[in-house]
Amino acid sequence: MHTVLVVDDDQHIRELLHLYLSKEGYMVIHAADGDEAIALALQHKPALILLDIMLPGRSGFQVCQELRERLTTPIIMISAKGEEIDKVTGLDLGADDYIAKPFSPREVVARVKAVLRRMAERDSGSQEEIRRGNLYLNLTQWIVQVEGHIITLTPKETELLWHLARHANRLFTREQLLQSVWGYEYFGDARTVDVHIKRVRQKLSVVPAVGWSIRTIWGEGYKFEVQ
Repeated sequence: MHTVLVVDDDQHIRELLHLYLSKEGYMVIHAADGDEAIALALQHKPALILLDIMLPGRSGFQVCQELRERLTTPIIMISAKGEEIDKVTGLDLGADDYIAKPFSPREVVARVKAVLRRMAERDSGSQEEIRRGNLYLNLTQWIVQVEGHIITLTPKETELLWHLARHANRLFTREQLLQSVWGYEYFGDARTVDVHIKRVRQKLSVVPAVGWSIRTIWGEGYKFEVQ
């Protein structure tokens, strides 16, 4: 049974998500503030964290940043803040996705299912190594290297890079990447893909790429190009 940590200072929201997630067979634990969230996350090692931004004490951004340094647990941020800058900030700190309030509990459950399904598919699949130019990837061991230099990516960033590199020279639309990497078929924000691509490029740029590049095809999507 998967454990999901719900972090929100609104008791009604915690109870609502508990109800819907429990019906789907998940074990649900709650936190009402940032300190409690970090303590429970480190103690229980949940399969996924639903994290509100506006929390007493430490903000959801601070919690996300600290947990991302210590855990690879998928994090979906939830907040009443709908501004684009808040979404980008959360994703930049290592969140896997973002849902704005007011939300449909069924949508939250669907996203939780999608993330955990993708994690299970990745863990159960036989993953070979990939070498593209001076880039080396090993998804099973979460290894990303350029010219032997270890590049630290989040699990979702690693999975995105793996998917693109595995299908070198193939163009993917943002919607196709949401479906293939996040598992979202009918919902999901294409901005999530853009921010993750930006972060991957920034982290990989510390060592010059040789023999490969991640190209943006304007108006269409992204391609991992091998020269």
